[in-house]
Amino acid sequence: MAGRAFALLGPTASGKSRLAMALAERAPVELVSMDSAQVYRGLDVGTAKPSAAERARVPHHLIDLLDPDRSYSTGRWRVDAIAAVREILSRGKIPLIVGGTMLYYRALVGGLDALPQADPQVREAIDADAAERGWPALHAELERVDPKSARRIAPGDTQRIQRALEVWRLTGKPLSALQGGTRSSLPFALKAFAFVPAEREALHERIARRFDAMLKAGLVDEVKRLRGRYRLTLGMPSMRAVGYRQVWQYLEGELDEQVMREQAIAATRQLAKRQLTWLRSFTDVEAVADDAAQLAARIR
Repeated sequence: MAGRAFALLGPTASGKSRLAMALAERAPVELVSMDSAQVYRGLDVGTAKPSAAERARVPHHLIDLLDPDRSYSTGRWRVDAIAAVREILSRGKIPLIVGGTMLYYRALVGGLDALPQADPQVREAIDADAAERGWPALHAELERVDPKSARRIAPGDTQRIQRALEVWRLTGKPLSALQGGTRSSLPFALKAFAFVPAEREALHERIARRFDAMLKAGLVDEVKRLRGRYRLTLGMPSMRAVGYRQVWQYLEGELDEQVMREQAIAATRQLAKRQLTWLRSFTDVEAVADDAAQLAARIR
């Protein structure tokens, strides 16, 4: 293996990005985003995307890769992340992968199974089924055709339900049966750290404060601009992102402003809970304190 990279994982609103920026003041790191929403151009306020000034101060990779009416897969992120890390290493810098999309991290370290590529027509058909019958009915369908995957996927995890049903409709085989094949290893060493707030209640309070700050910073106007510029639907991955979905429903008149805020905060807290569950399942991740100097010493 050539070179060594590092990863800093944590739940949403934990402060991991702030810690990474502080680390960059002490070590020659470049940041590789591990965020499935920050890949989209125009999704700035609601993803807490680093500002232009922050990106000028510290190089960031895998941000603003494509328009929000396009899809971006876990497999593509893995390829792009490996390429970014190798390019950073080639210049003698330290790659630091930062984010909370835990599926990306699992794919990075464990590789990916040989699964079919996403098919827009199949996905549109599944979205149409969901609009007519509801996602609980589609989860029930998944239980019939792929009970093993259905047990792993929460009824509210619409993106993973869609993917599992897509694989079934494309191949006639359960997603669970196709997983576990030959996987490729990383071409570099990787050490991962987890930054997790000690108090769950404190994290919940930060989530609420951050969403209120996003509203004040123009999140609603941001979604209005995106809807006006692109042919978006609520079923697209970009608009499924926490916060964006609720603002979309508010703009459609389905939610009033107060309910939109409450549902967005609740959904973000549920996201953080899932991220923490993922983190507990990783056996190769070390806890790190909110101390950039200490972290800098550990990545040398």
